[in-house]
Amino acid sequence: MKRSTLLAGIALVLTSTLVAAQNTAPASAGDPRKGREKTQMCAGCHGIPRWQASFPEVYKVPMIVGQHESYLYKALQQYKSGERNHPTMHAIASTLTDEEMRNLAAYYARGAATTLTAAGKP
Repeated sequence: MKRSTLLAGIALVLTSTLVAAQNTAPASAGDPRKGREKTQMCAGCHGIPRWQASFPEVYKVPMIVGQHESYLYKALQQYKSGERNHPTMHAIASTLTDEEMRNLAAYYARGAATTLTAAGKP
């Protein structure tokens, strides 16, 4: 009886550990090649060094190249849901599927984006 209780306890601990690891693991990676196909809507602001937007207010647009993939993905989800409040980002994120968000996050996280020079050339 004690041996079966011990084995059941070990199985419970292992199962709990695996479930916890799955819940804390980052979302499955997107495809950066597919993400590159969607960058036209991002590069106009996020691909220009020191760019400042003026809508809805003047602010410095963050560079997203090299940012953590999970952070970028979560930010897009939050803009889409309205949890993060920015009209332009909400409008853009609302057009993206979950897969497209993952792909964009993968693309920018890997630093694959070409940023524009001051002259607007890659």
